[in-house]
Amino acid sequence: MNTVTGKTALVTGASSGIGQEIAKLLAKDGYNLVLVARSDDTLERLSEVFKGNYDTQQITIIKKDLSEEDAAQDVYNQVKAKGITVNVLVNDAGVGLYGLFGTDTDWEREKAMIHLNVLALTQMTKLFLYDMLIRNEGKILNLASLLSITPSPLMAVYAGTKAYVYNFTQSLINELKDTNVTITALLPNATDTDFFNKAGAQNTKITDELQDPVMVAKDGYEALMAGKPKVIPGGLKNKSYEVLAYVAPQEALASLMHDKMLQKPEPDAEQEKKTTLAWGIGFGLAVVTGIAIGIAYKNANALDRARYRYKAKSAGNSISDALSSVVDAVVDAYQNTKTKAEHLVSKGEDKAVDLEAEVAA
Repeated sequence: MNTVTGKTALVTGASSGIGQEIAKLLAKDGYNLVLVARSDDTLERLSEVFKGNYDTQQITIIKKDLSEEDAAQDVYNQVKAKGITVNVLVNDAGVGLYGLFGTDTDWEREKAMIHLNVLALTQMTKLFLYDMLIRNEGKILNLASLLSITPSPLMAVYAGTKAYVYNFTQSLINELKDTNVTITALLPNATDTDFFNKAGAQNTKITDELQDPVMVAKDGYEALMAGKPKVIPGGLKNKSYEVLAYVAPQEALASLMHDKMLQKPEPDAEQEKKTTLAWGIGFGLAVVTGIAIGIAYKNANALDRARYRYKAKSAGNSISDALSSVVDAVVDAYQNTKTKAEHLVSKGEDKAVDLEAEVAA
């Protein structure tokens, strides 16, 4: 495509997954590239592909493990020494770790994860953002996650790091509002990369819902180029999680995410559990969403009440989509759950006081 000439994008985690797909889109649009990852062999092969397919003029490869101390500073120093101006920064590199925090997971791996997901991303942003502000030009994409806005038992530290990334990015958006520098948070759902294998979560139920990294990268890239503050790829189903994150109690969200992160049941037990799970989660989410909206509605002014009425309607329309991955194999049970959930949420305002009293009792 080659629509951009003379500009350079730096992509961390470029050797695979979402990072590789975003690097491909940048190459198609004519950006020169700085590719950062632990595997230089993979990056060398990727460089040849980009040069052959997209006529990319300049590709710089930096082999670096960003979980190491001062790795981000070293990357920045190498870029400056080569006289490269980074116009676009994509902070994609990140890892996860699966298991119970108190008993299962290893602290050294968690410490390295925090360093990579939080410290390296923050330092990379600080170093390159300073140069962008001097030029008053630049774009940054930070890879957050849908787990940025929901608790996630069994991946508690990972979810915590992504909550930091999202909050950090949204804070910088406000700081940068009077400049020509933009920063965007990408919040994908579970994506079909090597992430779950490396995290030790390859047999969890969430892996039945994996999304296409090409789609995720495309949505993230378009949001980056448009300077949007955030993007949740995947349509209504994933955006409904955002609605639930704002209106449902955190305990209910934690229970929902805990179930998704459990190991897949044995084949004989799976069919038996799906119908019960569909009813239980669907009914529970409808009730807690109604309670959350109802309590807030009771104490709100007229303008806020109008907003809550809209949220209640939105939640009712989207709950079935949020649960669709759980109940694909039990269509009849799903339809009944959807009907009951919509019925409960639509009556959330009228029964808010009664529900509040019932919870208190």
